Amino acid sequence: MTDLGRLIVLSGPSGVGKTTVVRHLRESAPQLWVSVSATTRFPRPGESDGINYLFVNDDQFDRLLADDDLLEWATYAGHRYGTPSAPVGAVRASGKPVLLEIEIEGARQVRRRVPDSTSVFLAPPSRDVLVARLTGRGTEPDDVVAQRLARADAELAAAEEFDHVVVNDDLEQVVSRLVALATG
Repeated sequence: MTDLGRLIVLSGPSGVGKTTVVRHLRESAPQLWVSVSATTRFPRPGESDGINYLFVNDDQFDRLLADDDLLEWATYAGHRYGTPSAPVGAVRASGKPVLLEIEIEGARQVRRRVPDSTSVFLAPPSRDVLVARLTGRGTEPDDVVAQRLARADAELAAAEEFDHVVVNDDLEQVVSRLVALATG
């Protein structure tokens, strides 16, 4: 019988660099399977369905909830996001490590539902760096950026709830640390 693969939950405030870290993780650790979240938001330029997210409408998301097909879910910036549970379970059952890139409330849900998961909080080097990253994106209206900044303050305070806190100030070191947690 194959041992379950590790489940690593990566979370942190919007703009901290989770997407960049995950992109580099995919290149550095092909043995690490990265879950694709479902979302009700529309794709940003350059995003693809099934690659970046599973883009679903509200009715489809409601069905996922009603059928208990999500490991976790949350509403963020006016849209719902969730992790389909079946693919995560299947990959873990095969012995491969799994990474979830999700927000704070989702990480709390995973901790309750999957006690053997390892949670990692990706922290910015400073709040000023976080503000610069969020405002420099240019992909969202000012009111959405303001909502994300307000929420980021509360999320930064949640870092102590996580098993590990990793400051995103050196991409190579962050990726190495996450690979070690997932495969070590």
